[in-house]
Amino acid sequence: MYRYILIPTDGSEVSQKGVIAGLGLAKTLGARVTLLTVSEALPAFADATGFGAPPVDLSDYWAAQEETAKRALDAAKTLADQSGVSAETLHIPRALPAEAIVETATSKGCDLIVMASHGRRGVGRLLMGSQTAEVLTHSPVPVLVVK
Repeated sequence: MYRYILIPTDGSEVSQKGVIAGLGLAKTLGARVTLLTVSEALPAFADATGFGAPPVDLSDYWAAQEETAKRALDAAKTLADQSGVSAETLHIPRALPAEAIVETATSKGCDLIVMASHGRRGVGRLLMGSQTAEVLTHSPVPVLVVK
């Protein structure tokens, strides 16, 4: 069945559901796990001329991204350890989450991705996008979506 599961997390309460479900499945199947978090690249900033500086000090921004990623992965790794599931952690900085998730699953040879969906609809989905929908669309391996 599934021997290597990729479990993306952003550290949110919703993504925690995906971590818990993925770890439970991994324990049942005796599968190994990679816990992944992705920090997005700095958004583009522009003023009326088309140029502009970001409103934050970049060193502070990247440090905050690293800290957020560490907290998300530490929490997920603690759950894995408590569940008795062997799991490695991986942080990919400055990337588009859906692309990084699919690329990681492919490069590591994962045979399943387990992730949560925030369940946004309507304008919220239009404005925020859906990383889960992107992964479902582009993943070459099965994706289990947890709500």
